[in-house]
Amino acid sequence: MTAGRPRAVIVGAGFAGLATARGLARAEVDITLIDRRNYHLFQPLLYQVATAALSPADIAWPIRGLLRGQKNATVVMGRVEDVDTDGRTVVLEDGSRYPYDHLVLATGARHTYFGHDDWEPVAPGLKKIDDATEIRRRILLAFEAAEAAMDMSRHRALLTFVVVGAGPTGVEMAGAIAELARRTLPADFRRIDTGSARVLLVEAGPRVLPSLPERLSQKAHAALERLGVEVSLGQAVTACGPDGIHLGTDFVPAATIVWAAGVKASPAGRWLGAETDRAGRVLVGPDLSVPGHPEILVLGDTAAATST
Repeated sequence: MTAGRPRAVIVGAGFAGLATARGLARAEVDITLIDRRNYHLFQPLLYQVATAALSPADIAWPIRGLLRGQKNATVVMGRVEDVDTDGRTVVLEDGSRYPYDHLVLATGARHTYFGHDDWEPVAPGLKKIDDATEIRRRILLAFEAAEAAMDMSRHRALLTFVVVGAGPTGVEMAGAIAELARRTLPADFRRIDTGSARVLLVEAGPRVLPSLPERLSQKAHAALERLGVEVSLGQAVTACGPDGIHLGTDFVPAATIVWAAGVKASPAGRWLGAETDRAGRVLVGPDLSVPGHPEILVLGDTAAATST
């Protein structure tokens, strides 16, 4: 740290936080980058780790290595407990405190079960490397168990993979499972036809990839069906359990369920005592600052920008 220079604390070393830190490389400012992990995760490729196409090391890079040559940046591994906006200090769980002149919160989002957190053990989401490796373990063990299963109903359940939510993560995940079953694994098993696996993509809305133009949504839907993915639209999940999933009054026996149905923001709004939207994102102005706190910027999935 250099005496007299402004102090910028950045919380979160995802895309937005890391880009901010690197963008300030030539600035006369002392940067402290705080993250609960010591690596930067390329989240868009988590689904490939979950389907054994990539290893975790392929999508995770040490933060300290990425900022090794940036002398005005210090990396801190820790979990944020609170932000003292009056005292302009970030407080970590271990009690350590980091004063700031400028604060950037880029803490991302996590999956939400819409009030049904008890579903998480049987339907893990895909936000962390641990999530991806756990889903990969479940998928591969389902094929192994199906190879040994004698009961046909159990065999069918083991070879049924349900992905809930047809946003980008859900679409990629369902397609990757289908490719794994139909193109990668057939030569590895003797008793089962892995290509007969049922991959079911469930979406409560009327189309896949609802955030994209309808033309692209239709193309994605057709591509999924060519891969052998069964797309079920207008279906809301009413229950999840170790034996399968309830879609309205229908029950689908399935040993593997992946949750990609929604996200909620990090606790940044609670830390700041700021106004948030329904997803927990902090409402910020056009310049991404928090109303009443021009020294605090909120970026990425943590923020909901307004026009005024």
